[in-house]
Amino acid sequence: MEEVRLHYDVNAYDFTCAGEASGKLKRSLKNLGFNSAVIRNVAIAVYEAEINMVIHAEGGVIDAIITPDCITVILADHGPGIPDIELAMKEGYSTAPENVRALGFGAGMGLPNIKKYTDEMNIDTVIGVGTTITLKVYNK
Repeated sequence: MEEVRLHYDVNAYDFTCAGEASGKLKRSLKNLGFNSAVIRNVAIAVYEAEINMVIHAEGGVIDAIITPDCITVILADHGPGIPDIELAMKEGYSTAPENVRALGFGAGMGLPNIKKYTDEMNIDTVIGVGTTITLKVYNK
């Protein structure tokens, strides 16, 4: 397999389409023959990040770079940025508004789950500019 690149757009506050990009990526990985554990980890991590984009940012983009050895996913938004990454990484911490929580989102597990289900995770955030999360899952 040669390198495969995929791109998805994520719309802000569009809960009806939330999760579509991660679902499409999951199907692509399955079609490329990745094992179920790798697919599961990528799908969970990307879903969590995608939902964060829908809730907290003005939408964004997801770019996946797939090689036989590694799936790299870059999620970039133009949201408010994350003022305190250490606090945001704590399970249960959430800044989601009440109307989003009423929909069943915003439980404060997004960033912790991304870290849990990836081999590498890097957060680059600038207040008032946006956040880019780069994650890697190795094909073991």
